[in-house]
Amino acid sequence: MTYQNRIEINPLICSGKPVIKGTRIIVSDILIQLAFGETFDNLKRGYPGLNDEDIRAALEFAAATIDNVEVEELK
Repeated sequence: MTYQNRIEINPLICSGKPVIKGTRIIVSDILIQLAFGETFDNLKRGYPGLNDEDIRAALEFAAATIDNVEVEELK
């Protein structure tokens, strides 16, 4: 699986934020909830139509894009 099949960026959808293709579910919303300990099952209950592959695509997207972002030095 590659995230390109499941993630889209369209300036007309959610102001161009990355979303799960065919939805208005913003990738960063999924990532934030996972970071705070949310489970795949609870995410799927909260977002009908979301599936495990979509959640994994959000994680893959984050991993693929992190190398392309400048961050401040952590102290």
